[in-house]
Amino acid sequence: MSTHDDELLASFLRNRSRIQRYLTSRTGSRQDAEDLAQEAWIKLARNGAAAANAPLAYLNRIVRTLAIDHSRSGARQMSSKAVMDLLSVPDDTPGPAQIAEDRDQVRLLSRIVEDLPERQRRILIMARLEQRPQSDIAAELGVSVRTVEYDLRRALEYCSERIARINRR
Repeated sequence: MSTHDDELLASFLRNRSRIQRYLTSRTGSRQDAEDLAQEAWIKLARNGAAAANAPLAYLNRIVRTLAIDHSRSGARQMSSKAVMDLLSVPDDTPGPAQIAEDRDQVRLLSRIVEDLPERQRRILIMARLEQRPQSDIAAELGVSVRTVEYDLRRALEYCSERIARINRR
């Protein structure tokens, strides 16, 4: 090591605890502060010629820049708590009991739909299952759009009332 390198190292070591305190206060983490202090030393050692006239000022600028860069990158990174919060999102997948109940409701609805008058049943299936526009349904069945709207509303009301009545039992 040259005398110049010895001076840089001595300057760094004299100020290390102050640098650590500053970086800990800026990062909120003693470990991050230690890592950044090491990085500051590496940058200082690599650029010793630039620091020759004022090594302490140069070191302070390196440390300040590292702290700023760290806080900027931290804003883009999630904290471990945020990651844990995301991982603890409840699973909304229905369980076996809910699946069985839903299947029963679908079977019930199928039977109720079969009880509808033919035109109402066809309109309900075309509008809700096939998601066809009411104007297309009206043209295919040879009725007005208003008739399609009326029959669809009646079919939906009938199905809702029957399901509600059966589920209350």
